[in-house]
Amino acid sequence: MSLIYHDDRMRPRTTLLFALLSLALLVLVLINTGPSSAQSKTQSGSAKPAAPKSTPPAARDEDIEPEVIRVDTDLVNTVFTAVDKNHHFVTTLQAKDLRVLENDTPQEISLFERETDRPLTLVILVDTSKSQERTLPDEKKAAKAFLSAVMRPQIDRIAIVSFTGQPTVEQDLSNALPRLNRAVDRIKFEVPADNPDCEAIKSPQEDPLCWTSIWDSVWASTNEILAKSPENVRRAVVLLSDGDDTASTIKRQEAIDSALRNNVAVYSIGIGDPEFYKIEKDSLEKLSDRTGGRAFFPRSEAELQRAFAQIQEELRSQYVIAYSPTNKARDGARRQVKLEIINPELRKQKLQLVYRQNYYAPKQ
Repeated sequence: MSLIYHDDRMRPRTTLLFALLSLALLVLVLINTGPSSAQSKTQSGSAKPAAPKSTPPAARDEDIEPEVIRVDTDLVNTVFTAVDKNHHFVTTLQAKDLRVLENDTPQEISLFERETDRPLTLVILVDTSKSQERTLPDEKKAAKAFLSAVMRPQIDRIAIVSFTGQPTVEQDLSNALPRLNRAVDRIKFEVPADNPDCEAIKSPQEDPLCWTSIWDSVWASTNEILAKSPENVRRAVVLLSDGDDTASTIKRQEAIDSALRNNVAVYSIGIGDPEFYKIEKDSLEKLSDRTGGRAFFPRSEAELQRAFAQIQEELRSQYVIAYSPTNKARDGARRQVKLEIINPELRKQKLQLVYRQNYYAPKQ
């Protein structure tokens, strides 16, 4: 499954731009290096003055790309949140309050810290199929409010993707809020002119506007967008959909596995037209629970706004815990992670820990 890029964000531009920049750099090198010493003398024998080096224009904030640093390590990092019975985030936990198990084997904690300023790299993934016709305006309004609240232009990067039977990148990862808002504005509900009620049976390839490919779109967002972001960022997908997949070529579990491999949490907002379409709560809950996110099911515009606000708060109220697994095998196997509260007083409070419950070991 490949992403389709909106016409003003076509990927071939990147290749062309890179080629032009490479050519410009080569010209600058030739100018600054000059001819060989045997030919660089004037007839009087004196050397020509070196050509001045041109200073490249300052990069705009929206064009700044964070440096990607990859470190070969066997540490397993797990991001989690703690919520009390009143749904308030608990931000006072310490390493001694918890125990980590991998495949039921206790692990020694190597790192524990509260994360509040970790860079965010997100995909806002919006279903624009027929089930969203009446709710899409509220979704766009809430998404723009979320962008304004969560976005830190110098730190965070967000992409906007819409989907029916195929995903379309409205805006690739960017730290420019105006550009992201314009991408949200572009999202719209469409039906085929020759099949407005989607009654004629055509394949998703022939008539994608009449289909919904949730799992394909989640998979593409994690593999083709978020997987390319730096490893030290918090990666997440915010999915707005009714959860009824009708066209994906991959299964839900494959989408979950993709998120786990790329350390992506999926936050689902189950939304659609309740008069005509059922919200598939079970599918969305499984997708979110197994990737370390959460699922929300708003029934009004106010509840939709609150769902986005809770996601924002959760992304800023997290802990990271890391350990070096006792099982050193680099076999690519799926392993279960379990976090437990061992502090007796905290156990009485019955805190809920939200985290990814599986990961894949590195493969040799």
